[in-house]
Amino acid sequence: MVFINAEKGVVIFFPIVLVALILLFNAFGTIKAGERGVLLQFGAVQEKIFNEGLYIKVPFIQKMVGLDVKTDKMETEGIAYSNDLQTINAKIALNYHLNPNSVNKLYQEIGRDFESRIIAPSIQETIKAVIANYKAQNLIEKREIVKEEIKQFLRDRLDRSYIIVDDFSIVNFDFSTEYEKAIEAKQVAQQDALKAENILAKTKIEAESRIAEAEGKARAIQIEGDALRSSPQIAELRWIEKWNGQVPQYWGNATPFIGIK
Repeated sequence: MVFINAEKGVVIFFPIVLVALILLFNAFGTIKAGERGVLLQFGAVQEKIFNEGLYIKVPFIQKMVGLDVKTDKMETEGIAYSNDLQTINAKIALNYHLNPNSVNKLYQEIGRDFESRIIAPSIQETIKAVIANYKAQNLIEKREIVKEEIKQFLRDRLDRSYIIVDDFSIVNFDFSTEYEKAIEAKQVAQQDALKAENILAKTKIEAESRIAEAEGKARAIQIEGDALRSSPQIAELRWIEKWNGQVPQYWGNATPFIGIK
């Protein structure tokens, strides 16, 4: 006849239940909204990518790593040199997200620190490569063209690392103090030259006006002189026009009104 020790049975049963509960809770998990799950088995990345929601894994053998695939923003600065050897400090902003269909490859080849290992160096190299094709002044005049060129360059480069570029913007271009002073001096010189040009044009117009006026007067005098020579009566008419109506007290041998009939 076999007798069972009840107390000993309880002691044995409780650890088994506890282990079973631990295994059960470790077999389930959830992928958060805006994330994708990368499954590791004994540390090796598996092919399957898990979407948002509940998942099941083998406890202590498999591990789930969640990677955010929502759009993220990164701002950084980079120093580059223009085509005319001016120092340019560019501040840029990049919107990007991880390729949801390739997060397993990204984690396997790059890991979680993709910003410092891939994105930041790519931005620095792209800024230097593109800005080197432009003169400093053209960077301002062709800002949108430069922006699109950098954006396309980054898009091609980051796509190879499973990172998708959503948008790119140039926050600011800062030039060296010496260049800014040179630009300011150039602008002042251009304004002075324009002012001098306007003054010269005004002076020229005034001179041409005075010449025209003088030529007109000279022509009028010439015409009147010709008229006086051709008709003496015109001289008498001019004299009468200037007479104030008073008779001179002394005439001498002169006759006040010549030829008046």
